[in-house]
Amino acid sequence: MQQGSTGPAREGVSASPQTGKRTATDSRYLEPVTGKVMSMGEAIERYVPDGATVAMGTALEPLIPFAAGHEMIRQGRRDLELVGPISDSLFDQLIGAGCVRRVTAAWVGNVSEGLGHCYRRACEHGVPRSLEVHDHSNFSISLALWAAAWNVPSLPTRTLLGSDILRTNPGLAVAGDLVQVSAVRPDVAIVHVQRADEHGRAHAWGPLGISEEAGLAAERVIVSCEELVDASVTLSDPNRILFPETKVVAVVHEPGGAHPSPVQGFFRRDHAFYRDYAERLREWVLEVKDRASYLGRLDVESLRIKSHRPSAPADFGDD
Repeated sequence: MQQGSTGPAREGVSASPQTGKRTATDSRYLEPVTGKVMSMGEAIERYVPDGATVAMGTALEPLIPFAAGHEMIRQGRRDLELVGPISDSLFDQLIGAGCVRRVTAAWVGNVSEGLGHCYRRACEHGVPRSLEVHDHSNFSISLALWAAAWNVPSLPTRTLLGSDILRTNPGLAVAGDLVQVSAVRPDVAIVHVQRADEHGRAHAWGPLGISEEAGLAAERVIVSCEELVDASVTLSDPNRILFPETKVVAVVHEPGGAHPSPVQGFFRRDHAFYRDYAERLREWVLEVKDRASYLGRLDVESLRIKSHRPSAPADFGDD
């Protein structure tokens, strides 16, 4: 039975980070096949059209949804606006593939390796196409998303006063001794998390960056996850749920979907891959059909977290 169709629950295929083992009777980790559960290809085809404004990489260095970005490249998306904080190298890859018309972000590059060469070529020489840039700080892009989440036209700050960022972004305006940061409302936010259920209730831990504000600001949310779990797991810790499930339109079970970025409790950061990516985009994106094929080329076990430190359970007793 294909994901995205309706039918009975089936056993999952990924291991629990606490035990590293799965059993057929572990009801917490069943994979229900519902209307929201679909492949990455289906999610991008349905919910990320040409011209969309897309928020990604909102947790900063961890949990970057590379699998989603690579699928956009394979599907030939065009005229996207990318929204995010530092973005690591994912934005650079999308720019190099000709998918992007505008970047609304704090920084584009390849964090541990320096410059984003595709971004620089696009800005300086219009290769592969010219690029519009709306500069932000990490804080001001957060304010822009919160303004959209709260349905107000702008939010004030003083932190950008005296910055050259004010010269490049028409969404920033000085009013007296304040800077008004205009709302940025993505058409879709794409987040990768440790686990989610079939309804779109997502749990993430570790650094979250501006994921909450991006999801609340966006018109819709695509969630990809390491583990697809039963609702009893997510509802057992309701404070950890990132977004209302009504915002989530697609849930993609995509183990390794954030590689080469780290996923706390699952994968370490693949430093060597960041070093090599610029020379191997065709090999790792265009010549693989999906994330499973991609992971088949990696030594996944060398990156997998082996030593687990679960948090203490929280008691939500309601006598």
